[in-house]
Amino acid sequence: MTKSSQVDQDLIRAIAELLNKENLAEIEIEQEDFRVRVTRSYANEGVAYAAPAPQFFAPPQAPAAPMAPAGSVAAAAAPAANEDLSSNPGTLTSPMVGTAYRSPEPGKPTFVDVGTKVSEGQTLLIIEAMKTMNQIPAHRSGTVTRILVQDAQPVEYGEPLVVIE
Repeated sequence: MTKSSQVDQDLIRAIAELLNKENLAEIEIEQEDFRVRVTRSYANEGVAYAAPAPQFFAPPQAPAAPMAPAGSVAAAAAPAANEDLSSNPGTLTSPMVGTAYRSPEPGKPTFVDVGTKVSEGQTLLIIEAMKTMNQIPAHRSGTVTRILVQDAQPVEYGEPLVVIE
């Protein structure tokens, strides 16, 4: 066994321990030219349990509404399929994968709404990742012109969240 494979096995053991400690179903790590994915099966005293399959539901279809002026709450819709917000310097993108929350806790007012004037560093929303609540601050000062996520919506790394002009 070479030294590099020993290091790799040590890394795999550490990842497996993290998987169990944090009660995760799977974890994947990539370092340079080395990539490892560790998954955990659910078992209890020799009886294996299948993890529940994810369920996906189509959002309810809202009736068509008249066009609202820019900057209004109705303008906080998802970007059009052909719209590229990544080149807009006012677009704040998600720094991680997780679930976005627009308020500090259920039933509380949202951090910001369309039309809210914000300062750089002000919390705009929270993203929960691995049972940790991460405050997402404004990357610039200005006025929130669009909010591109709904409360409790899953988000991906680099996904546009808010536009500040």
